[in-house]
Amino acid sequence: LPLPSIVASRAAASRDRLEVASIDLYQLHWPNPIVPARTQAAGLRRVLNAGVARHVGVSNYGLGRWRALEAALRRPIISNQVRFNLANPSPRWDLVPYAAERGRLVIAYSPLAQGLLAADDPASRRNGTRRMNPLFRGEALRRARRLLAAVREIADAHGATPAQVALAWVIAHPNTAAIPGARSLEQLEQNAAAADLLLAPDELARLTGEAERVD
Repeated sequence: LPLPSIVASRAAASRDRLEVASIDLYQLHWPNPIVPARTQAAGLRRVLNAGVARHVGVSNYGLGRWRALEAALRRPIISNQVRFNLANPSPRWDLVPYAAERGRLVIAYSPLAQGLLAADDPASRRNGTRRMNPLFRGEALRRARRLLAAVREIADAHGATPAQVALAWVIAHPNTAAIPGARSLEQLEQNAAAADLLLAPDELARLTGEAERVD
């Protein structure tokens, strides 16, 4: 099957597994440098025209690829799901402004940097997949010390957790949502409470400045 047909058939299969009439948001998970934007757009167009999904988005796309695919589709690609956190702040320079300007959404995955921004002692939590994360090793971990200290200090000032401060910084950006993981009901409740944590402009600026030292 040609790629547009594959995209459409896989979207339809996902819809059927979900047992819904239409998927609210269907995203391409990774950019494919081999497949032209117009070919990918043809697949997404079939998904939309057939009513399989109401909206389409992408994941892990840089601004150039996002704009190119949107131009080829000639319809809004409403979301871009990317790694965005205090240790990986670069989306705030291009993706977030684009989303705010065009009425799109940046969906921040790994907003706690696999727990780095929630840990009291990140060096002691280098296990599992974190062993492969360069943020938990050597020079990168040393560069993060000032950032982590700032997160803890601001958390103490608000009676919040470091994780809540890290999440509050992410969602303080316009047109940005965060999708943190949770291992327990308590973590889930704490993550949700971060939406009510309002950081002062000077606190946001301090966190941003420290984040730029790490990135």
